[in-house]
Amino acid sequence: MKTEPNYPVRTTARSFEILEFLRENHGAGVTEAATALDMSKGVVHNHLNTLEASEYIVKEDDEYRLSLRFLELGEYQRNQSRLYTIGREHVEELAAETGELVNLATEEHGRCVYLHLSRGEQAVEVDIHAGCRPPLHTTALGKAILAHLPEERTKEIIDARGMRQSTKQSIGDIDELFSELGEVRDRGVAFDREERLPGLRCVAAPIKKNNGKVAGAISVSGPMTRLQGETFKQTLPDLVRSTANVIELNIEYSD
Repeated sequence: MKTEPNYPVRTTARSFEILEFLRENHGAGVTEAATALDMSKGVVHNHLNTLEASEYIVKEDDEYRLSLRFLELGEYQRNQSRLYTIGREHVEELAAETGELVNLATEEHGRCVYLHLSRGEQAVEVDIHAGCRPPLHTTALGKAILAHLPEERTKEIIDARGMRQSTKQSIGDIDELFSELGEVRDRGVAFDREERLPGLRCVAAPIKKNNGKVAGAISVSGPMTRLQGETFKQTLPDLVRSTANVIELNIEYSD
């Protein structure tokens, strides 16, 4: 979770504000960034020069953008995760079996972080990629994780992150959320009924450690025209539960 540092370093914080702005805007010039972030052009220029010298951004003509150095860092850290290194093969197998989009995610800083995804032959193209960090309460993956966190931890996440609704189907009330999380624990899977993206449904199962704590979740996503009836209620839940169990066993017993 995000916590306020006792002695924040404003210069570091400003650098990250600039990096986030470049990411959100797919690059920008000095004046554009300075105006949007309410900083002087001189301050922004100094930060950009420092970041460029460290190879974290690239300058093209008069615009700056993030560099592929972040890919190196992200890929390195992802490979430190046993959930990813063990789970990715099973994600790809499930995608091939279902023909749909299969996702593997974990929780970090109160967000749902996608570690890996694989598209089957019929998979829809949606705005999901490795590193994507949607709110936990708006996804089946996130709800599968939240259902197995201590209640106080879930409350902390909601207090810090809020319950912004991504679609009109998103849960926007904490009591409703806790009621649904109880159902997730009872049935072993979580459902997303167009709660993050209109027209998209999802089924997810938690992946737990041997100590009972949740490591992450795996899901199958697809258009509501295909994910309905027995497929949505029974077939896919059985498949994601089974795959989650295999990943759990491999995490526990593989070297």
